[in-house]
Amino acid sequence: SSEDIRCKCICPPYRNISGHIYNKNVSQKDCNCLHVVEPMPVPGNDVEAYCLLCECKYEERSTTTIKVPELRPCP
Repeated sequence: SSEDIRCKCICPPYRNISGHIYNKNVSQKDCNCLHVVEPMPVPGNDVEAYCLLCECKYEERSTTTIKVPELRPCP
């Protein structure tokens, strides 16, 4: 089941690596490339450059609302 909080990192293509979107349930303070992008697709010396390209956003959402079926009036 989905959590109500998550961090989403959108990483564009880098060198020979295609772009990718990473999601992970982490706290807001850990919402960054180093905590969310796993496995890291680049070698250690490229991590900083790769992470600078990634855009990470902390999201809170109500999965309860998402899961509730649409209510329709009775005829």
